[in-house]
Amino acid sequence: MKIKIDNKELQLKEANTFLKKLIGLCFKKNIDFCLKFKCNGIHTFFMLENIDVILTDKDNNILYIYKNLKRNRILLPKKNVYYTYELPAGTIKSENLKKLVINDH
Repeated sequence: MKIKIDNKELQLKEANTFLKKLIGLCFKKNIDFCLKFKCNGIHTFFMLENIDVILTDKDNNILYIYKNLKRNRILLPKKNVYYTYELPAGTIKSENLKKLVINDH
């Protein structure tokens, strides 16, 4: 799958097992993909790089955007959030993103 943000297309990987959710982007350098979680809060402990984060509802309508989220931070669970997307820092340029575009191809 691919995700398109601000005219940039990234490979979309899903953290759909306990181990994938536990590890996430921890200990990774040079992140060049987007990681999707079915959750409403995250932490950035043990990450080697800052990241951009998008929180959406079930229909991928964007509810919250965090640019360049620093390491060792916590995003507490937020109401109505269903998916969390972690992206390489600097991916999000626009302030007025409304919905994520995901291609299954």
